[in-house]
Amino acid sequence: MWVVYALLSALFAALTSILAKIGIANINSNLATAIRTVVVLLMAWGIVFINGSLNQISNISQKSWIFLILSGIATGLSWLFYYKALQIGEASKVVPIDKFSVVITMVLAFIILKEALTAKTIIGGIFITIGTFVLIL
Repeated sequence: MWVVYALLSALFAALTSILAKIGIANINSNLATAIRTVVVLLMAWGIVFINGSLNQISNISQKSWIFLILSGIATGLSWLFYYKALQIGEASKVVPIDKFSVVITMVLAFIILKEALTAKTIIGGIFITIGTFVLIL
């Protein structure tokens, strides 16, 4: 089932890029990011209320709070830089560079999370890197 969710994530990420590129025309990219963030905030909390998981908030550990907050900061910075790049660059070049985060995530997963380093992940990472450079050059 995770594959279905991952494919839906990829589909909506692609739509995000195209819709954002159209939406940020003639407005400040930081303002656009703030508007997007409010929409995401309302959607996320709406889903929490709809599925009844708000009562689990008291079960969140201090460690989880810290890492979720740090993740939120990283997301915010990513979105701010992404929208600025998308505003001034071509979507067909900005998006592949943004998706290079896959390779960076793989490296960080090996280093920080101690995930297994396999020939398949190394080869895949190399191909993604090559593909990124082919698309942006």
